[in-house]
Amino acid sequence: MLPSLFISHGSPMLALEPGASGPALARMGAELPRPKAIVIVSAHWESQELLVSSHPHPETWHDFGGFPRALFEVQYPAPGNQQLAAEVAELLNANDLPARLDPQRPFDHGVWVPLSLMYPQADIPVVQVSLPSRGGPALQTRVGRALASLREHGILLIGSGSITHNLRELDWHAGPESIEPWARDFRDWMIDKLAANDETALHDYRQQAPNAVRSHPSDEHLLPLYFARGAGGVFSVAHQGFTMGALGMDIYRFG
Repeated sequence: MLPSLFISHGSPMLALEPGASGPALARMGAELPRPKAIVIVSAHWESQELLVSSHPHPETWHDFGGFPRALFEVQYPAPGNQQLAAEVAELLNANDLPARLDPQRPFDHGVWVPLSLMYPQADIPVVQVSLPSRGGPALQTRVGRALASLREHGILLIGSGSITHNLRELDWHAGPESIEPWARDFRDWMIDKLAANDETALHDYRQQAPNAVRSHPSDEHLLPLYFARGAGGVFSVAHQGFTMGALGMDIYRFG
């Protein structure tokens, strides 16, 4: 059975400047059994309702600005999978999570940036599930649990976000050895609660975790973690690190 993963995708520049995360993602892609397909929740597809991408050939969307031209030239032409998208929507609906298909959604950078490092051949079908962020952690836990059975059929489930994400507090010149204490304390609290399987505390992280609002002024980049946790099994840390002083780049494995 494949695990589920939480991947901190960091800046879009990760695709061109992979740092320490790139090799970690490449190793994971090489070591895991090859997935038949990937189902991914990205922080960059917020929605009011649950949507499932069903385009057979999604475009690579460069949903950002101000980066070098080379980044806008990167393409990730992985196929979609309409049959799997319909199965995902069916599983969600069967678990009282109303969902419908979206036949137009392209790959945002929360999808193609990490996958380009894990599976650079872009030959594994990818289906994206949207993030109704107003539903908070509890909803994402339910979505993960509703889709957990896909792991038994060779489907890799991924939540793509960031363990910390406050762009206003980043130091764009900081090296990887520079870590803001407030960001580290939040990350360490999350790891402790994940290891203890303390769902009550995890769902209430904005009240209980140290520096929660500073680490996540809005929580869309943390919510994919709850999808991965809900879909997976025993927690373990696959990679730890920070970039730009306060942008957490951790990768977690469940199962």
